[in-house]
Parts: sequence; structure tokens; C-alpha cells
Amino acid sequence: MVSNKTVTEQPVSLYDYELVLIISPELDEEKFETVLNGISGFITAKGGAVDDIERWGKRRLAYPVKHFGEGSYVLMKFKSPPSSGKELEGNLQISEDVIRHLLIRRDS
Repeated sequence: MVSNKTVTEQPVSLYDYELVLIISPELDEEKFETVLNGISGFITAKGGAVDDIERWGKRRLAYPVKHFGEGSYVLMKFKSPPSSGKELEGNLQISEDVIRHLLIRRDS
């Protein structure tokens, strides 16, 4: 016997996130934009949407991180399904261009 019930997909809820990045100061502007576009592309490929990208510029670090004394700071605000957060963090950890990152889920 075959069931006539239709399967409806539940809409995936998107959470608000903030991502602070410290990117290597040795990158030229073109490579810097490539890194940001890669991160934005990853978020949109996983069903998310980037709301805002704030470039804070190069700043001195309080202490050396991976032998760097300064870094380019970026704040990225986006919406994403909760399942993609761990994968995004894993990709950021292995990236040679990202010195440090902090991913925070904002409460709505």
C-alpha cells in the first residue's frame, strides 16, 4: 500500500551571527578581498546570508599571535543555519590567512 501523504520540508531557521576576524597584515588588497569573498561564499553556499561587513583596518595586537604584531580586523554580521557554524570555524582554523577569529551567535 502506498501512502498519499506529501512530505513538506520544514523551513530551516537562520540564526544571527557575528564573526570577528584578524587577517594577516602581509596580504595585499586583492588577496584580502579574496579571503573575505571566500568566507562570504561559504556562508551563502550553506544557506546563509551576509548582512554587513565592517573593515576596521590594521591594528596593533596586544601580544604577538603567530609571529604577527599587527593584523587587519574585520567584523562580519550574517545569518546562517546552526549546522554550518562548526564547519565554518574548522575552515577558519586551518586557514593560513586568518590569524584569529571569534564566532558568536547573537540572541534575537
